Amino acid sequence: MFTCTELEKAIGYTFKDKNLLELALTHTSFANENHNDKSFHNERIEFLGDAVLELISSEYFYNNMPGQSEGEMTKARASMVCEPTLAFCAREIGLDRFIRLGKGEELTGGRNRDSIVSDAFESLIGAIYLDSGFSAAKEFVLSYVLNDIEHKRYFYDSKTILQEYIQDKHVENFSYELLEESGPDHDKRFTIGVIIDGKLLGRGTGRTKKAAQQMAAYKTLKKLNITGNGEE
Repeated sequence: MFTCTELEKAIGYTFKDKNLLELALTHTSFANENHNDKSFHNERIEFLGDAVLELISSEYFYNNMPGQSEGEMTKARASMVCEPTLAFCAREIGLDRFIRLGKGEELTGGRNRDSIVSDAFESLIGAIYLDSGFSAAKEFVLSYVLNDIEHKRYFYDSKTILQEYIQDKHVENFSYELLEESGPDHDKRFTIGVIIDGKLLGRGTGRTKKAAQQMAAYKTLKKLNITGNGEE
């Protein structure tokens, strides 16, 4: 029987049906290489988990953003259930270490890809839902997605917040510049700096230029002591 006790301990949930956990952690590449049944992978259960997550997060923002418009709630929800946020949440519980990947996908850096990690996270939500119902899935989402929400929104809105600050201060010389690029083609690492008036104010590293820019923007905001409201 498939077991993943370390992950279950990390999330504080023990599966009654271990097959659901195995399914949630199985990427298509692993199924194609190792299973007689090549349909035993997490794409379908990820589809279910995505729907469960959307309902839980929609209810959360409806209850916690009284007086806010549909557009404002939609924006808030989007920032919390987007691919980078879910990958971040997944790595916080160490989920990326337990994903079952094919050898080829493993060798080409698949375990570091936000798309694969976030899909596994949504699959885990779907598996908990099927194993114990909506209440258990909701408890998991509230504990590991909708927790520390202001910090997560601040981080993932960092580029927008910084851009608004730059416009408000009428800064003319502002750019993101590539400082360093390393690693093989399938597993690149980019280091990007935020340059304001010729000065390097923050640098960030990521596996994509977009992720590196986001980290650089976040570090710049911290250095400038700018809050999530764009205030100093």
